Amino acid sequence: IITLSDLECDYINARSCCSKLNKWVVPELVGHAIVTVLMLISLHWFIFLLNLPVATWNIYRFIMVPSGNMGVFDPTEIHNRGQLKSHMKEAMIKLGFHLLCFFMYLYSMILALIND
Repeated sequence: IITLSDLECDYINARSCCSKLNKWVVPELVGHAIVTVLMLISLHWFIFLLNLPVATWNIYRFIMVPSGNMGVFDPTEIHNRGQLKSHMKEAMIKLGFHLLCFFMYLYSMILALIND
């Protein structure tokens, strides 16, 4: 969010912004896929079903990158067609999702400790 905000205010150029953001796309994809699979294995159905659309969206975004682009975030296209605003909105939604998941995991851990 901060990097996209800096790009919006012209504090950094599009190329350095996109290279910083693209560096984290694959680790985010792998980490979220691992968490989703772990929730499936441990039979936490609600959390699994909550994580599945976000994991699917991350995989879809990674697969649908046009050939010739630098990655999910491309410096030549980030200012076109309002992509910067959509990337900001997606980052805010993901931040809210991860905050919600953090408190859900914390609550689940507390319940597990109380029940043991």
